[in-house]
Amino acid sequence: MALDSQAFMATMERRVSFSAADKALLKANAAWGSSIAAKMAEVFYAYLARDQEMNAILTAKEGRMHRLNETFIEWFGEMFTGMDDWGSVYAARRWRIGLVHVQIGIGPQHVVPAMATVVNEVGQQLKTAGISDEVREALGRICMIDLAFIEQAYVEVTSQAVLQETGWTEGLFKRLISTGAASMK
Repeated sequence: MALDSQAFMATMERRVSFSAADKALLKANAAWGSSIAAKMAEVFYAYLARDQEMNAILTAKEGRMHRLNETFIEWFGEMFTGMDDWGSVYAARRWRIGLVHVQIGIGPQHVVPAMATVVNEVGQQLKTAGISDEVREALGRICMIDLAFIEQAYVEVTSQAVLQETGWTEGLFKRLISTGAASMK
């Protein structure tokens, strides 16, 4: 069940229709993206800090907030540049970011609404700057891909842990999940 980050990236690009035109738009607006990255980090972490559980995770270790803020600013800028045209380096970095979310306990139930808050704020910033809606749409698509990496990290880590602890086969595990989901209706 080990994730091939590059294959996952390619699949997600197809699923969300992240196109060459989207990439060109994002690259053309990379300087603007960098100029608002710190503001977006502020919006993101202010939203998360409102939640008591999330705030405890963010402040659990000295310096964590500072490191997370720096990582967010880098991440935000990378969505515009694609690092390597949204290739294997980009995909590997997104996978690593997903694993870090799992390690420190920032779950999708926290990240997804926080990301929506950032996307909405970016929309306002784009409007104020007079930048086209197509840029917001392209950024929305790459954000969805990045979110998929975080969610997939939870799936992969959980699956691997269960398989390792139980010795079950992947097929058995998937059947149990499917059966369990059906029983929760």
